Amino acid sequence: MKNSRWGVILSFLGTVILTLVLSLFVTQIFGGHSEKVSVPKTFSVSLDMTVSEISATNNLKLDTVKDALKIKEPANLSKTLAELNISEKDANEMITKKLNLEAEEATKNPALIGIKFIIWAVLMIYAFIALRRRKITPQFRKYMLLASFILTGVILGSEPNAMSTVKDFVSAYAIKGIIFPPRLVALIVFLLLVFVANKFTCGWACQFGSLQDFIFQIDRNSDKKKGVFRQYKVPFLVSNTIRILFFFLFVSIAFLWSLDIIEIINPFTIFNPTVLTGAGILFILFILVASLIIYRPWCHFFCPFGFVGWGIEKFSLYKIKVNHDTCIDCGECSKACPSMAMEAILKRHRVTPDCFSCGSCIIACPTKSVEFKK
Repeated sequence: MKNSRWGVILSFLGTVILTLVLSLFVTQIFGGHSEKVSVPKTFSVSLDMTVSEISATNNLKLDTVKDALKIKEPANLSKTLAELNISEKDANEMITKKLNLEAEEATKNPALIGIKFIIWAVLMIYAFIALRRRKITPQFRKYMLLASFILTGVILGSEPNAMSTVKDFVSAYAIKGIIFPPRLVALIVFLLLVFVANKFTCGWACQFGSLQDFIFQIDRNSDKKKGVFRQYKVPFLVSNTIRILFFFLFVSIAFLWSLDIIEIINPFTIFNPTVLTGAGILFILFILVASLIIYRPWCHFFCPFGFVGWGIEKFSLYKIKVNHDTCIDCGECSKACPSMAMEAILKRHRVTPDCFSCGSCIIACPTKSVEFKK
């Protein structure tokens, strides 16, 4: 059965509107907020002020100032900065870094993060088993995508996500001069998952990636090879060049002008509508509309984790592979693949595009020559 164009449009609008409305409803219940907390860049500090005076003058906790200035002996609390050999500039920087770290920690909800990681693990393990056993079907894929963005996005919110581990790691260091250990650990975990199973986090667990993918599936006929509206496979050279340029633009602006340009257009804020900006709304709408005709445009053109993860994909333990002894070169796997990935894998290109392990190629192969394996 084929979808109609009006059916696709209505399904698209319904998906986007319901995602926004339900996300807004959930954030109103649980208190949606921005994870970004502003910290003053300068404080009232002078060389003749003691640690206790700095704390009182700037309305800061004494322990915060003490830890920031690395004061261990109680007797040093009554000493001036001059006596402690700490300059005004260094004191300002040390206090700012400490407050930034405290702000990062204060915005995190360990219980929520734990629940989300458990759900991610369940989704990925279930998908991994299905891929290994060749139990993937278009309907299975669609239901898994729906579960992914509803559970980990609409219900559990925009944060954490793999993209932000890269974005916030760079921006925190470039703008605030800090490295937040929990975020670094999360980034390492996500990259290890890419190493174990090719882009599995992105393909089956990422809330915004799943939303894009779900919208792309809306525009596909029942044969899952063609779109109702014509779908395009952008050459990898084009998409990856744009992604590399965007990544270096993001990093450069963060270091040179202390500005996080991704935060302005962060597409994950669709799951926390209370913090959406005008630019964010326009950009998200553009990405979601583009998702009807281009497979995961945010992931291929802009996502910093997508770029970093792509560098690790080549070394992934489990990935899509072709048994060329039984392959009959019918090209069905390449046609079914929503991107240029399968064509590159089939032709044994040294440089391959992002593969999200969606399993479309496995479904399409008539000789079972395409497998997800070591």
